[in-house]
Formats: sequence, C-alpha cells, structure tokens
Amino acid sequence: MATQYSLLLCFLNILVFSVLEITGRNKIPGIIVFGDSTVDAGNNNQIPTLAKDMLGIKHSIPAYLDPDFGIEDFATGVTFASAGTGYDVATSKVLDVIPLAKELEYFKEYLKKLTSLFGKDSAAETARESLYFISIGTNDFIENYFTVPGRSFQFTVAEYENFLLGIARNFLIELYSLGARKIGLLGLPPCGYLPIAKTENHVSGRPNLEELNEASKEFNVKLQNLVASLSKELEGIKLVYADIYNSLLHIIQNPNLYGFENVEEGCCATGTFELGVLCKAGNAISCTDPSKYVFWDSVHPSEKVYGILANILMDTLMSHLVN
Repeated sequence: MATQYSLLLCFLNILVFSVLEITGRNKIPGIIVFGDSTVDAGNNNQIPTLAKDMLGIKHSIPAYLDPDFGIEDFATGVTFASAGTGYDVATSKVLDVIPLAKELEYFKEYLKKLTSLFGKDSAAETARESLYFISIGTNDFIENYFTVPGRSFQFTVAEYENFLLGIARNFLIELYSLGARKIGLLGLPPCGYLPIAKTENHVSGRPNLEELNEASKEFNVKLQNLVASLSKELEGIKLVYADIYNSLLHIIQNPNLYGFENVEEGCCATGTFELGVLCKAGNAISCTDPSKYVFWDSVHPSEKVYGILANILMDTLMSHLVN
C-alpha cells in the first residue's frame, strides 16, 4: 500500500518519543500545532472542502475538529491546521478552508475548555510549557500569488512577502499573549521544485519556477529576521526558525545519495497535479514503491523524505525549545 505521512505524523512522532526521554529534566505537557496540510491531521475532513486529510488513519496528535476526540485528548496534543490554508486569508478562500485567524480562534476556545478542565492556574501552565509548531506559507505562493489573479496585481513579490510577514508577526505576538513561550516556526520548501508548480509552468508558463524559488528563499530570510526580532522583543520566549528549504533541495539535487529514483513526479497517480482526496492511501493507480520517490503527490514529500527532514529538524528545534 502506498502511504504518505504528513510532517505532523513523521516529525511529531519522533518528537514525542524524544520528549519522553527528556522529561526527566523537562516536563512538556502538550504539543500544539498550527498550519496547513503538512500538519493537518483531519480538520478539513469536518468541513466542506476538497482539501481533505489524505490518510484517514489514527494520528498521534488529534485534529481539533475531530468529533472522536475531546478536551481530555487535546490537553496533551492538538492540531488546528487546515490543508490548503496560508498566512493570507485570500489563500484559504481558494479551496474554502480554515483561515489562520480561525485556527487562532479555535485555540482560544481550546484554552477556555482547558481552564474548565484543569482550573485557571494549571491551564495557564499547560499553555506556557507546551511546545508549539507552525508550518504554513507554501500555499500563499503556489496556490495564490503565482496562480490566482488578485494579489499579484495588488503587490509585487517583495511587497507580498512583507504583507505575509506582517500577518506572521501579528500571529506570533497574539500567540505569545495567550501564553505560548516555546515556538518552532518552519520555513518554506523550494516551491519551484514541487511537481504541481512544474505542471502549472508547463501548461501556462506561470509561475516562473526560478522566481518561485527565489520568493521562497527571500521569505525564509525575512522569517529568520522576524524570529530574531521577536526573540528580543518578547520576554521569556523561545522562538526558533527551522529551515527545510536547503535540506529538501539537497535531496532533490542529489537523489542518488538518498536512494531516490524520481524527483520530477509524485508517487500518487500521474504525480503531476493530484493531491488531497485524489491521493487517498491505497490508490490503485499510485506507484508500487513510494520509497523511490521524493514526492508522494504533486505537493507533499514522501514518507521517506519526511523521515529524513524530521531527523534534521530534531537537532534544529529540540535543543533550543526544550533545554
């Protein structure tokens, strides 16, 4: 069966086991996640959108909108993420998914439920000591700015990056005001290498793949500067930027070093445009050996790639957030 694990499943599963080894010195009550399809464990399955969770299996970190879980489950881990969303509210409207601002509203609701369950002081401690992860931004460029008319008429690429950065800044400050102190912020991948970007470029000539990669790099630099700035402004915060651009690029440009044979298409179906519900696990027209593919579908890396990235991110994030 061909399967694809989201970054949530692969990275956070490794994280959870690592945390268990560390908890002798540092107690971590929960893991709280915001973002897009890389960390959506099923929230989109509860709303009318085509951007559904791709596996339909039990996840280690439950989705907030999953009716099979309650506040007792969410107290130790929850994801508010929504596949297809972005920093920009206009991005969430492309596939009618949950905007980032709504994810934050769900978090506020979660905190109220947590207070009812544990009491004010214990709920505040849980919020303060939990680990927070944010993985978002790719869709703003590949699904919105470089694809859909609107923002590209309103902003230059640099201006749009700054527009997104302002949203990211406000989100992080509000998250801090709600009690978050240990936050990992993931950067963008090299978006111009994603199969869907290549397909769109082949069909319409847009987006320009080099321009897309350059935008990803530029935005990542700005995110790093934002992290440095807020780390000075917000007392007591541990805010860490995690790079996935260079690690994924190295895999794409050196596939033989990692045992990959295909870097152009995803394993699912044609591998050129399919994702979401079109790439349900066990799809009969998917490739027979996804471990040979860098990408599972037209946007997301394969389970093997996520495993490689997860181990790299462990060294980047955990030493800064937990110690």
